[in-house]
Amino acid sequence: MILITGGAGFIGANFVLDWLAATGEPVVNLDALTYAGNLESLASLKDDPRHVFVHGDICDRTLLDRLFAQHKPRAVVHFAAESHVDRSIHGPGAFIKTNIEGTFTLLEATRAHWSALDADAKAAFRFHHVSTDEVYGSLSKTDPPFTEDHTYEPNSPYSASKAASDHLVRAWHHTYGLPVVTTNCSNNYGPYHFPEKLIPLMIVNALAGKPLPVYGDGQQVRDWLYVKDHASAIRAVLAGGRVGEVYNIGGWNEKPNLEIVHTVCALLDEMRPDPAGSYSRLITYVTDRPGHDRRYAIDARKVERELGWKPAETFDTGIRKTLRWYLDNGDWVARVQSGAYREWVATNYSERAADRKSA
Repeated sequence: MILITGGAGFIGANFVLDWLAATGEPVVNLDALTYAGNLESLASLKDDPRHVFVHGDICDRTLLDRLFAQHKPRAVVHFAAESHVDRSIHGPGAFIKTNIEGTFTLLEATRAHWSALDADAKAAFRFHHVSTDEVYGSLSKTDPPFTEDHTYEPNSPYSASKAASDHLVRAWHHTYGLPVVTTNCSNNYGPYHFPEKLIPLMIVNALAGKPLPVYGDGQQVRDWLYVKDHASAIRAVLAGGRVGEVYNIGGWNEKPNLEIVHTVCALLDEMRPDPAGSYSRLITYVTDRPGHDRRYAIDARKVERELGWKPAETFDTGIRKTLRWYLDNGDWVARVQSGAYREWVATNYSERAADRKSA
């Protein structure tokens, strides 16, 4: 049994589905179900006894202690986080609460559980912290990609809060001996992505005939990682990563945002043509956001060298799979946007009242 935090979010849900398919090992999935947490992404696991969902907050120490005592997980995979830069600019408090205070609370609950284990179980236990390349700051066009030794230079409330959580995880290892690993990933894309981030926003807006907003000149460069590749990388690091180490997870796909938008438009032109003309007609340039990092790039050679992991998808194959998923799952997108999926969550809770009480 492993404990996953934030397992109803975009990356977390994809990881839960991947984990159960690849390993079959049961999971306890703790998620607060904020706006971006969606149990409908895990609807295929509704009657699967290997997936125990618990609605709760990582800041709730009493709940965490109960979960550790009841389920005795052999590992924690920590996804739970506020993760949208624009939202962090408008409301940084939630990011401080979840990303810093929440990680601290989870670390302390984990330490209490781990300290009580026997020697063999303590040695085998892992706390896997999932973080972001944004903690490293911004690169120029000619700078080499981020390595695991790159200096932290966060430039937004979001990235600063994630940098703080990374430092807490490191400190709990060096001070208390907690066996941790940290992964810093590049921009994820793929199925079940809440439509506020670039790629899903472009897809849903284009299909609705709405403007496709591009910040500034659109030349901000990101490394793009297909979310299912990210899930497989986490499995590899959790299984074989060295305790106390950091591993950068990237897709080797550096592309400017404007190119991403044009790629989405071109694929939609091919896969679902609009009689009104190419979707690129909807591209609209808007004022850039404050502190917008110019370029991120991940050097993922360490995880390949030590663990043999590298992404299975190129950007061309991954983005095509992503577009196909959104075109085939319009009902999911509509319910996420309308809030109807929250009604589904309420129904699911009533069916699982016993699980909530026992947790």
